[in-house]
Amino acid sequence: MRNKKKRALWLLGMFLLTANIAFAQEDVPGSKDHPLLTRMPNFCISDYEEKDFDQADFKNSKGEDIKVEGHKYHIEYDIKEEKKAPSELQILRNYENAVKKIGGSTVYEVPGEAWLKVERGGKITWIYVYAHCDGGCYELTIVEKNAMTQEVVADAKSLARDISSTGHASVYGIYFDFNSTKIKPESEKAIKEIAKLLKGNLSLKLYVVGHTDNVGKISYNMKLSRARAEAVMNELITKYKVSADRLKAYGVASLAPVASNKTEEGRTKNRRVELVEQ
Repeated sequence: MRNKKKRALWLLGMFLLTANIAFAQEDVPGSKDHPLLTRMPNFCISDYEEKDFDQADFKNSKGEDIKVEGHKYHIEYDIKEEKKAPSELQILRNYENAVKKIGGSTVYEVPGEAWLKVERGGKITWIYVYAHCDGGCYELTIVEKNAMTQEVVADAKSLARDISSTGHASVYGIYFDFNSTKIKPESEKAIKEIAKLLKGNLSLKLYVVGHTDNVGKISYNMKLSRARAEAVMNELITKYKVSADRLKAYGVASLAPVASNKTEEGRTKNRRVELVEQ
């Protein structure tokens, strides 16, 4: 009798194991890939959680822990039975390259883990990739955070008032493609207001100063911030016929923040163009 019970328990265990393996060949009900990211080949979703608003831990470019709030996804993937698993590094590189293609970047990386970020469609999407089980499993934690809406919209009158009272004015609403000096079309309104300011004050001469947050090397950001300031200056000269002798472009990278770079809101405020009276 005892042997029969042992055999019955063994058969039950084998049945449950087989059932679990079969179940793992398909995505769990109600699960889906994130819209920005496709999965690695031969993987299925073994666990899925989505919350309209939650918090998750990520890392910044210095490897420091930061908390991000927003629409959160947690997706776990397992390799299908009898399929060859990729390496953990291959999984990380796959997602890093995918994010790079849509204008994002790798924020921080250690073996088996990567923290990525994409700014697109009015959202800042943070992505954590964790590869383990020798490449047989990996997890994605994704938080979509709405990009901060600028409270101050540049207009000629407010720019003139700020320059008159403080000698400088911050201009928001000038946007660039990621890691680029190309001005995005939605920047036209802000640049048009700068041109209006200059045409209404013919004696006014300005330094156009580019600012960045502190993400990345300061030497690189110095060049980038100046190049972006030059792009704005050239737009004013060529498109709005502002005299070139009234403008000079400079870049100061992250040396003059107006908010803390420890939060995304602060970094957004620090990425700006300033007009400084000569």
